[in-house]
Amino acid sequence: MKSSEIIYLDNNATTRVDPAVVEEMMPYLTEFYGNPSSGYRFGQKVGKALEVARERVAALLGCAPNEVLFTSCGTESTNAAINSALMLDRDRQHIVTTRVEHSATLKHCETLAKRGHEVTWLGVDERGQIDLKELEKSIRSDTAIVTVMWANNETGVIFPIHEIAEIVRKKGALFHTDAVQAVGKIPLAMSESKINFLSLSGHKLHCPKGVGVLYANRKTKFAPYLIGGGQENGKRAGTQNVTGIVGLGKACELAGAAMAHEDTVVKGFRDDFEKGVMEQIEGVQVNGDREHRLPNTSNLAFDGIDSEGALMLLDQHHICCSSGSACTTGSVHASHVLQAMGLSDERARASLRFSFSRFNAADEVAKALEILPKVVSKLRRIALAA
Repeated sequence: MKSSEIIYLDNNATTRVDPAVVEEMMPYLTEFYGNPSSGYRFGQKVGKALEVARERVAALLGCAPNEVLFTSCGTESTNAAINSALMLDRDRQHIVTTRVEHSATLKHCETLAKRGHEVTWLGVDERGQIDLKELEKSIRSDTAIVTVMWANNETGVIFPIHEIAEIVRKKGALFHTDAVQAVGKIPLAMSESKINFLSLSGHKLHCPKGVGVLYANRKTKFAPYLIGGGQENGKRAGTQNVTGIVGLGKACELAGAAMAHEDTVVKGFRDDFEKGVMEQIEGVQVNGDREHRLPNTSNLAFDGIDSEGALMLLDQHHICCSSGSACTTGSVHASHVLQAMGLSDERARASLRFSFSRFNAADEVAKALEILPKVVSKLRRIALAA
């Protein structure tokens, strides 16, 4: 199968690498291979490329370049932020998070709970939103950190992060947000926020896998997760992934330029797709807050089908979507996000996530709308005959 034959509607799982990003990276895979920590000019040239990338990331986040810490991925960034908060004050070992977080947060907090840390898990309502009063009440004098994702990877629901950050700051705890899905899709304006830490991952914004960022507010103390050399201003040891970082810098520059496109054209793809699905297929419901969500994400529940069966049939038609997070696809369990929203197991198992990007086209949306009703109809016939 050629990639040109694929209708890729799973951009929350990963994204196509922008050709301009590849072009930016190539010299650092071939000609400029020096170590950025070296004292000679050949290495210093590479080091300067890292700083250009840092400035580009900072411009997208709306922060200072020295607040950008390069990592291997969003998971590392999230783990590093939580661990730092726990290491800084031994009298503050309590964590507050939500039941709809990505596994990078969820599994890490579950592991910390097994090691003796107390974790408060906040629920969500049927729209996937948390209760801010409940959040405020959950923060204690021994709370080290509150971690709430900016936008949910499965439903696209956007949390009121700046408001949450204000609450957490007033209560005297640190605040981290997993912004992996939000970066490049909505404005962030970090310089105007009370956020201490933010995680992002390159492969969610048209950059290769294997590079990420931890934003660490310059006024916030930070205890390193990786110990060794003095890279990243002593905050993250290990020789930097130069090509990945250069690519991420370019990807952030392109994302900033395409922000309006995300909120108009990409959102238009999402809305046209949803409208078409609703018009052609009976028994379809949108999961999550329809007003406060990412412009590219649609999570739909189809009565009378099984999502895994739908994925297999759609794959045969070269359509890529998902039944939830790419990190949990293949699990026999229903989505923890949809369950936390109060959806039944049946509805959760009948749900599919479609996520769009600037590399999608209107004819792909039309083709998907031609195929999806046939797939749903076939699955319903099979279910009735069983």
